Amino acid sequence: MSLPFFYTDPIPPSNNIIVLNEENSKHIVQVLRMQNGKQIKLTDGFGNIYLAEIIDAHKKNCNVKIIEKTMQEPQVNKICVAISPVKNNSRLEWFLEKATEIGVTEVVLLICERTEKQNIRLDRMKGILISAMLQSQQAWLPILEEPKKFTEFTKSVQSSSKFIAHCEEDKKVSLKETLAIKSFNDTTILIGPEGDFSPKEIALALENNFEPVALGNTRLRTETAALVAATLLCVQ
Repeated sequence: MSLPFFYTDPIPPSNNIIVLNEENSKHIVQVLRMQNGKQIKLTDGFGNIYLAEIIDAHKKNCNVKIIEKTMQEPQVNKICVAISPVKNNSRLEWFLEKATEIGVTEVVLLICERTEKQNIRLDRMKGILISAMLQSQQAWLPILEEPKKFTEFTKSVQSSSKFIAHCEEDKKVSLKETLAIKSFNDTTILIGPEGDFSPKEIALALENNFEPVALGNTRLRTETAALVAATLLCVQ
């Protein structure tokens, strides 16, 4: 059976004894009923994995001793999904969970002309990313920053491959077929709001060298489109 896995703040190299926060301490001592001498795993979300032994099983500030440190290799492909938040929080949270599990390296919350949901609880969103990272036994936490305006973000993207998935009838290539011909190791894809990108936004993306792509033959919900795109890019 695998050891219980927890997220922690970055651990200074000189520290071999650390105090876990109250949430982790309570789960270890009261829920799992672990005592001194038992071992757990920790990660800081930057690829570091620590094997640690409990030396003071306190329910509010559990002390552990670092026994071993290893490094998990990062994802070969850098995949950024820029998605407009949807009105239903649970649908966005579902996407964040699944995107983390399959290996997306960055999620950008994109504020577009037709974005209706603009008040985002980043602390809750990060908590979902952390839970998904631990559940899938990964040690790299996807990057999630403050929401960004479409116009500013589109102009700033430095990825070597840039795509936009929109619903207009303009000429588009199939992302699946494109990936069958060529692989990409640094990609950003734009996924619009429930009302799609505006014509002005699409034009701006094209001006900034985003390639329009189709994700299939049916019209998808925002979070479904984002997950389809993420899956295709992660398994290429």
